[in-house]
Amino acid sequence: MTGRTNSDTGGTPTAEGPDQAPTSSAGAPPDLPGIAGTGRVRQPVALIRLLVGLGAITLTLLLADYARATTGGIAADVAQVAELVPPPLAGIAAGLTTAALLLVPAYSATRRLLGAVPDRRHVLQHLADGLLAAVLAYGVSLVIDLWIDGPAPFSLVSALTQPLPGDALARTEPVYGYLAPVLAFLTASGARERRVPRAVLALSGLAGLAGGFATPTALLLGLLIGWTAAHGTRYAVGTPDPRPRPAQLLHTLREAGLRPVAAVPAGPDRYLVHQEAGRPDLDVQVLDRQAVTAALVQRAWRRLRLRTAPHPRALRSLRTGLEHEALVSYAAVAAGVRTCRIAATAELGRDTALVAYERLPGRTLDLLADDEVTDALLVDAWRQLALLQRREISHRALVPSALLVDGAGSVHLVDFADGDIAASDLVLRCDIAQLLTTLALRTGAERSVRAAVAVLGPDAVGAALPLLQPIALSRSTRHALKQSSALAHCTPAPAAVPPQRPAPDTAGTPGAPGTDGAPAAATPPDLLDAIRTEVLRTRPQAPVRPVKLERLRPRTLLAVGGGVVAGWLLLPQFFATEQNPIAAVVDADPLWLVLALLAAAASHVMSAMGFVGFVPERLDFRNAVLAQVAGSFVKLVSPGGVGGVALNIRFLQRAGIPTPQAVSSVGVGQLLGLVLHLLQLGAFVYLLGLEPGGSELDALPAVVGGLVGAAVLLAVVSTVPPARRWLAARLRPLTAEVLPRLLELLRNPGRLAVGITGQLLVSISLVACLYCCARAVGREPAFASVAVVFLIGNAAGSAAPTPGGAGVVDSALVALLEHTASMEEGGALAAVALYRLLTLVLPVLPGWAAFTWLQRRRAL
Repeated sequence: MTGRTNSDTGGTPTAEGPDQAPTSSAGAPPDLPGIAGTGRVRQPVALIRLLVGLGAITLTLLLADYARATTGGIAADVAQVAELVPPPLAGIAAGLTTAALLLVPAYSATRRLLGAVPDRRHVLQHLADGLLAAVLAYGVSLVIDLWIDGPAPFSLVSALTQPLPGDALARTEPVYGYLAPVLAFLTASGARERRVPRAVLALSGLAGLAGGFATPTALLLGLLIGWTAAHGTRYAVGTPDPRPRPAQLLHTLREAGLRPVAAVPAGPDRYLVHQEAGRPDLDVQVLDRQAVTAALVQRAWRRLRLRTAPHPRALRSLRTGLEHEALVSYAAVAAGVRTCRIAATAELGRDTALVAYERLPGRTLDLLADDEVTDALLVDAWRQLALLQRREISHRALVPSALLVDGAGSVHLVDFADGDIAASDLVLRCDIAQLLTTLALRTGAERSVRAAVAVLGPDAVGAALPLLQPIALSRSTRHALKQSSALAHCTPAPAAVPPQRPAPDTAGTPGAPGTDGAPAAATPPDLLDAIRTEVLRTRPQAPVRPVKLERLRPRTLLAVGGGVVAGWLLLPQFFATEQNPIAAVVDADPLWLVLALLAAAASHVMSAMGFVGFVPERLDFRNAVLAQVAGSFVKLVSPGGVGGVALNIRFLQRAGIPTPQAVSSVGVGQLLGLVLHLLQLGAFVYLLGLEPGGSELDALPAVVGGLVGAAVLLAVVSTVPPARRWLAARLRPLTAEVLPRLLELLRNPGRLAVGITGQLLVSISLVACLYCCARAVGREPAFASVAVVFLIGNAAGSAAPTPGGAGVVDSALVALLEHTASMEEGGALAAVALYRLLTLVLPVLPGWAAFTWLQRRRAL
């Protein structure tokens, strides 16, 4: 649901809400998506339901495979109840319900074709979609039948099938009867009559269970396949445009007491409606249930992640969302805010509704010329927001398209679809931060802040500083800030203005002034920093520490997901092997266990050597070692090696090294570390071939596969212009800073030798730890084979997006130990479990202590 504004040139609505771009004001082209009569449209909700259906099918098959006792118990209980039904009666019931099930599509199609419909062509399109979905569902059912009869595990066969009554050699079908194609036809064809089809589907399923012709899992799988195939078909071929025709729109408006004479499409789901002489024109927004439901995932995610996110109204009914938008609009009018007035609201059917606003002639802020954005206009915009703030009404979408300026220069606030009444203080301050940024993007920070302080006062504006952060702003505003920042860095920076108060500790924050020890004028500040500086001029005591708005961070989900994946992959193997790996770890050889622990501890010292060796400046080696230990704690909240890199950069910054030099030093270490990693891998592959019975060809497929995969990925990225530009932007600092830093290190060969030695020894230490773990559980692999396993598995873990490489490293090491080191599954699992215990789990507590100690001494 979006706002209703228009311009003098075309009368086209332009407000798109906080996360959408403004539409054009010149009217919609003939092929504009979403206009009635354009043929077929792809509904995002169909894709969402397709993905949900695929996930449900996958989950059903996994549960049938792993939860064998549960599925088998349910099937046995159902079979016991079915034995109470006489076999002849069960057979007759199954036959009759199957015949009725096959007649349901014909009944539905005949009813719709013979009924009174406004457009028979649309009915035929719907029926064709249903037929295509039925064919697809039937084909998927056949494929699953062939898979179950062939390579599928026996656990799936026993969960989905059972012996046929009276024939112990034959089994039932994995997907029962014609449930899938019939349900797919009814869903894809959009059948309105649901009572009879649902009753027939239910009776058919019950008859199959009573007669012993189906298992409960087979029934569930059939229903899921039919439902998923229907929505997959809808998304693949699109659906006939369900939006109302202009004639239907005019009829509904007349019934609401208006006098419309013509309706002109003016954008996606929008119409410009002309009324009889003497009555104002209308901007009509059509609300489609499909479009509202499509926002479910995004709104629910925002609500789960952000404390200031609007309530996920996509979960409510269409009528509830319509009533909420009207309520907020009426509250804004009652508060004295200049805005569009609602002329009518009405439902067009079960899945569509409309909101008609009186048309306001004018242009939105993004369509005004620079000389038209005067100080008086800025003050007027803040006065309108002040009226909302006084009544505790939030707007939530104060983007340029939500500020309409009429011919007299007065500002009207429009688009209250995401607004709230009785809003919290946090949300109200978010509106101030949003409008500060929106106006500063047009006029600069100084004018925006000056106008805000003139209307709201310095205290209210200063209270919004903690909310002045990208995550609190709309998506379109964040995009505009990125463009503004990129443009600012391409132009010479103005002279720096000294702040009125000491800046907060923001070292290491991108774009924060004064974090690298260089003069502030060396790099232009971003717009948010400029706004903070201007606010602090008028209110030096204003709080600047950002408010925590995130309830849940994506990296937290990655950590949980990685743990779930690791558990899902590894735990079944612990109990599926002949030799219990848990018992092997408990009975580990103490001597080899101590050696493995010493090797794991030595890796931190070697890592510190490899770190300080690439920094020309003198560092405290003890603190450097503690920083590497602290990296073990950071791994749990960051993917792969990202956390260690960020921690090392922060450590160098705290040591007084400017940010560019700190980044380049860490970059040199990473670059040479990659080269040394590949050289070590090649050397150990060669040594593996020299050992008795060894063959380097066993390890070559993994090595060559990894290199080929990296080359293919690089080639694919290079062929996509946006990805190529992204890669070039990331590699530009490498050529600008890392290579000069490397040349500087070449002048000090002793320090460079320390760095290279440390990089080599850290890998050897970890290889020794894994080798000792294998010996501790009673296995005797070759050291070269263990080294190849570690180097390949560690590379996979560095590329994994999960914290500490959870799931990826474990699976890779187990598989490679079985293949390359010729270890049985139980021994490989035990060795890897012990290795991860020593290198990932045990160092967490010492890492936290080191992290806290370094922070207290301002070394981090």
